[in-house]
Amino acid sequence: MATFSRDRLINPFRRILERVSRGVVLRRGLPSQFGPGKIFVSPEAGLKYCRFDYSRCEPVLFQMAVELVHEGDIIWDIGANVGLFAFAAAGRAGARGKVVAVEPDLWLVTLLRRSAAVKISSRAPVTVIPVAVADTLGLGHFHIAARARSANYLDGGGSTQSGGSRETEVVPTVTLDWLLEQLPAPTAVKIDVEGMEHRVLQGAEKLIMDVRPKIWCEVSEQNAEPVTELLRAAAYDIYNAADEPSVREPLRRAVWDTLACPQLTKRVIRSS
Repeated sequence: MATFSRDRLINPFRRILERVSRGVVLRRGLPSQFGPGKIFVSPEAGLKYCRFDYSRCEPVLFQMAVELVHEGDIIWDIGANVGLFAFAAAGRAGARGKVVAVEPDLWLVTLLRRSAAVKISSRAPVTVIPVAVADTLGLGHFHIAARARSANYLDGGGSTQSGGSRETEVVPTVTLDWLLEQLPAPTAVKIDVEGMEHRVLQGAEKLIMDVRPKIWCEVSEQNAEPVTELLRAAAYDIYNAADEPSVREPLRRAVWDTLACPQLTKRVIRSS
């Protein structure tokens, strides 16, 4: 008798749910520690957004929001998706803070702007910028994932989680250093760009050398070495953000949830 693995049974069911959930928009609240108000999300960005209790589906994200964001801070969220980190940060930063959510997917941008339009006096304003971030100014080919939109990617990036590309759009690309010329300097930056993190950091020399924000970055295995080299050259210590703060030790190499903290006592010499 033929046998079937649990994964083979679940995966087709997940694919069906992913297809029928396209275009569905939900209102969900963040954990109470991030203040009142709800944001607009969609299972099209990932089936986990159907849940009501988000603290269980994104524990590291909310842990980082608590650690990295304080009242009055300026936060950049690069690859904002539906804005969980951006709006959690807005709740932590308070009315004196500022949050910038950068997202190239115009469908997700619509959700972010709807959430940002909900005025809550205790929450920092969230500015939504519809561009991709890379290492050059120009245009890039941006792929909408066949599965969850959280796995969208620029040419040269992407992962097996995307399931391929359902369509390709041309989007403007900017660098973090270019954004620094237009916006207030951040105290912390979150980067989740589906395999393009090394290129994002390559376009951030002034930011990491002069401004020196803390950086929480999702790092794919193939980019661990170049990301490590970039952060080491800028005198940053590397930690695993998924570890409890009390047990964190500096790492020799970037990991999936990389937390990079500047070595404030060291002088950095910028390469010519």
